[in-house]
Amino acid sequence: MRYSATVENMEVKSIRIGLLGCGNVGKALVDLLESQREAILSRTGLDLSIQAIAVRNIEKHTDLVAAAQPITNNPGDVVSSDDVDLVVEVIGGVDPVKELVETALRSGKPVVTANKELLAKHGPELFEQADQESLDLLFEAAVAGGVPLMRVLRESLKGEPIRRVMGIVNGTTNYVLSQMTETGMSYSDALDEAQSAGFAESDPSADVEGQDAASKAAIIAMVAFGVRLGLSDVTYEGITEVSSEDIEFAKRFGHTIKLLAIAENDNGGVAVRVHPAMVPEHHPLASVRDSFNAVFVEGDAVGDLMLYGRGAGGNPTASAVLGDVIAAASNLTKETNNGLGNLRNAPIQSTQDLENAFYINLEVTDEPGVLAAVASVFGKHGVSIRSMEQEGLGGEARIVFITHSSLERNVHSTLDELRALDCVIQIGTKIRVVEG
Repeated sequence: MRYSATVENMEVKSIRIGLLGCGNVGKALVDLLESQREAILSRTGLDLSIQAIAVRNIEKHTDLVAAAQPITNNPGDVVSSDDVDLVVEVIGGVDPVKELVETALRSGKPVVTANKELLAKHGPELFEQADQESLDLLFEAAVAGGVPLMRVLRESLKGEPIRRVMGIVNGTTNYVLSQMTETGMSYSDALDEAQSAGFAESDPSADVEGQDAASKAAIIAMVAFGVRLGLSDVTYEGITEVSSEDIEFAKRFGHTIKLLAIAENDNGGVAVRVHPAMVPEHHPLASVRDSFNAVFVEGDAVGDLMLYGRGAGGNPTASAVLGDVIAAASNLTKETNNGLGNLRNAPIQSTQDLENAFYINLEVTDEPGVLAAVASVFGKHGVSIRSMEQEGLGGEARIVFITHSSLERNVHSTLDELRALDCVIQIGTKIRVVEG
């Protein structure tokens, strides 16, 4: 750290930043820091400057070269440099980023990252290293972009017994489902629209198959419940099987379909999952449209809270990163840090042991006795039917059920037996239903 003269009776503390990666988020951070530097200085006494920027290919960053930004293609030089006080990582991925973060911490530099994959796979060990070094490892932007969820969980709700965190944490899938709901588009057409609008990557598999949201769910559970877990402990499925037909049936039942990340703490055990769900139209999450994110926190003392905002994009994410940079820089000058504490080992509950209501779509032969045969299988496995609709399909019929809350293993046993019935042609989509 470098210390300069006082400004308006405030001692100025100069913090030199090493930036790893300069894509959309990195460039937005450079611009935001430049425009807000004086305001941050006047409010905090922190003079934040970028000392070095590491990129893969310097030739692709002629704008940085023209602006005389200190640029290199060797990130190792940045994290180990004596001229860098704090490291910001927005490269993404695990290799070589994990090693770079470890090196930065060993070198006495706090780290701010937006890397959900890294933390979902290696979070506990990196948090432990940061605590051992008495340094910050902050990651607000890793979960919900510009939505300040991590700070709320880590600070405002530190003493709150949190029961459940449930939310929409992937903007791509929410945009796709919003288009399907509002325009009647098919899944494939809605995905094409999302790609054209810049809300989906050319390879959207991590988003639409649920892995992106699963990484975020793992981080949420770690912070909310103080437990050690990783991506491998999260059960996830995506939206690729959701059809326009399912969307319309959801509307008939007074619901809308969202991809939800859910982390629950029950009697010391933790269950973390990602899956499509039918959300009642009166629930706050049902109104979250387009690429927005929203997270619903259920606590014993505080009750219900919801945080809402842009979950992706260069500017919102850069704003969250800059907030962490200011916090880490302030702590560095005070020789303190804001760690997660000791993460406990907790039993990971199987989704089979959870209770959920379900939407189940069956195609059956259209003949007498079919409904009774199907209903008897539900009853045999202790799965109670809450509502039902039936419609003809020529010589076939479709029966759609909404069940009461039941053990998931009982629902799966029901479906296994239904598949063996001669009258059941096809079991379509199975979607969990949020109650309340």
